[in-house]
Amino acid sequence: MTTADKDLLGRLLGGDDLRWLIERMRVRIERRLPLDGSVTLQRATHAQRRAVERLLGRRAGHGDAISVPLPALEAVVARVGAAPDLRSAVEALTGPIADRAADRDARELAWGAAMRQLEALTQARPILEPWLEWVRATGLLRRVAHGDVSVARELTSRLAGVLSRLPAEGMPISILANLAADDGHALDPNTPLSALVLPAIAHLVGIPTGEGAEWRRTVWAEAGVLCGELTNPVLTLNLPGDALTPTGRALQNWSEVGQPVHLTARQLLRHSPRMNGLNGRLVHLCENPTVVAEAANRLGQQCAPLVCTSTHPAAAATILLRVLAEAGAVLLYHGDFDWAGITIANGIIARFGARPWRLDTSAYRRAADSGGQRLRGRPVLATWDRDLGTAMQELGVRVEEERVMAELLNDLIE
Repeated sequence: MTTADKDLLGRLLGGDDLRWLIERMRVRIERRLPLDGSVTLQRATHAQRRAVERLLGRRAGHGDAISVPLPALEAVVARVGAAPDLRSAVEALTGPIADRAADRDARELAWGAAMRQLEALTQARPILEPWLEWVRATGLLRRVAHGDVSVARELTSRLAGVLSRLPAEGMPISILANLAADDGHALDPNTPLSALVLPAIAHLVGIPTGEGAEWRRTVWAEAGVLCGELTNPVLTLNLPGDALTPTGRALQNWSEVGQPVHLTARQLLRHSPRMNGLNGRLVHLCENPTVVAEAANRLGQQCAPLVCTSTHPAAAATILLRVLAEAGAVLLYHGDFDWAGITIANGIIARFGARPWRLDTSAYRRAADSGGQRLRGRPVLATWDRDLGTAMQELGVRVEEERVMAELLNDLIE
């Protein structure tokens, strides 16, 4: 016999009380497991036990469980002429059986091909190798593609299109999205493509992994892409230089001497700044806008160039500090003596090559001698002064920039 008799099989194995047996055999076949040994059903009902006993013509064991030896079952099916083997019987009763193992192998091959598209990007840009390992470890590509390999292939192609157009020169993000993905919203926050692209760009430009709207704007700004370009401008005072048009013509002075000026990421990207005479010159950086306000009030035109980062540098501040560093300016940074301030200082010193400005252990001890607010939070190691954290834990005093304003202003006199 080469074919199954579906009607006979229905009478033999098609009852509800034997459905569990058919389902177990189907799962085995789908998993490429042999139909040998026995299958066991725990806590079988009386009806299920009676059905197995009628099928095999013998008692089905004792207790709550029943066990069916598959070779014996196959012999019964073949003897009555219902089917040549158990696989034929299961397919006749339940339909064609997919080869799940083969399907799984095919899917893994397809995912491997998608990952090789990402590997090609790292071959062109080896700095992306840590990002690729992170994508592998987190399964990010599968997650953002919702397990659809065709979507993953499209995403990797679009990712390559985005990276090939970077760095840009003040290109709006919607234009970049249209060029790379034929969709002006493909790089909006929380889209699958942006979830892949942003960490990759962060690795390219040296920005630590983060999250939130300002982090996204900063990453895009570092790549020359305008995203929220008017948000969180950087505050400056007496910063020499002017903006250039694309033809190199001076467009405007950055600031009126002696007056604080806000610069947006749009200004800094659209009209690349020309910094005049900054090679080797000191440019002071502070954390709090109050320092800039007081410097303008008390020193005016006599104040040295000053930039306020307003905690972690946002997009505009990041662009400006890069420009200043590339112009050869010597960046000196001061911030609050608290754990958040140390974290900010660590980042600015590492990312922009800044030097600490009155931000060492001796400066802290002098400022903290008169007491102050209690220092709270988890201690952070100051990378430029390993004794500073110890002193801060010892004295337990928080010192904000306003407490040392007189010393800071004295340094800023030109």
